[in-house]
Amino acid sequence: MSEKDNSISSEIAAELEKLEEEYKSFELKLTLSGKYDGNNAIMTIHSGAGGTEACDWVEMLLKMYIKWAERRGFKTEIADILAGDEAGIKTVTIIVKGDYAYGYLRSEIGVHRLVRISPFDANKRRHTSFCSVDVIAEVEDEADVDIKEDDLRIDTYRASGHGGQHINTTDSAVRITHLPTGIVTQCQNERSQLKNKLTAMKVLKARLVEHRMRKKEEEMQKYNKDKKKIEWGSQIRSYVFQPYTLVKDHRTGAEVGNIQAVMDGNIDKFIEAFLRIK
Repeated sequence: MSEKDNSISSEIAAELEKLEEEYKSFELKLTLSGKYDGNNAIMTIHSGAGGTEACDWVEMLLKMYIKWAERRGFKTEIADILAGDEAGIKTVTIIVKGDYAYGYLRSEIGVHRLVRISPFDANKRRHTSFCSVDVIAEVEDEADVDIKEDDLRIDTYRASGHGGQHINTTDSAVRITHLPTGIVTQCQNERSQLKNKLTAMKVLKARLVEHRMRKKEEEMQKYNKDKKKIEWGSQIRSYVFQPYTLVKDHRTGAEVGNIQAVMDGNIDKFIEAFLRIK
């Protein structure tokens, strides 16, 4: 075969591969038919069993999801963050903006388990720690939720950054409590109290819609069912760093041996496997 023929064959193979990827992407989007699947996503990551190690795991997962969002061209915005006592993050809320962000990220709801030799253990022992991931859809349509002013308690407080340093010296952080449901949202990421209030209200609207849907829609139940304690036996996915490297999704059986690629945001295999079985 001539060099020219080889070149043409390579071009055809590359084009076929590109078409196959586009077809798979189109086919996957057909599974995103939920009412809010096309919306932005509001993701909250909480530390669970594991102490400082679990707080570090929250920070690792946060970086993983931010890298995943960057791969897709999505924008991310941290709405609220609470630092760990010694290291890492106790809890963080991040808004992921992009087409079908919620549709994709609802596959991440559940407990994520980490197994590794802890950098916080002087004896270099293997530790297991847990974090929970919750994802709700950002709601843009005001008709989707009705919030009465009398139902809200709004508190302001001084914001503090990751690690405890003060972001500013005014009470710019905002906490909103919806009295009828007990739902609480807060934001301290912006310097402006008004901007923090708007973000906290945005998250509250999303949580109220989710609350209503959980009570009324069986379809939404399957997305968020069986929320368990953030500990052993309730994980949806395990990330093992030692004695071998493996990331395995316990719902679908999907697994990847290159754990660093996963932590760099390459989690589409797990998302796609979940969406195809739903």
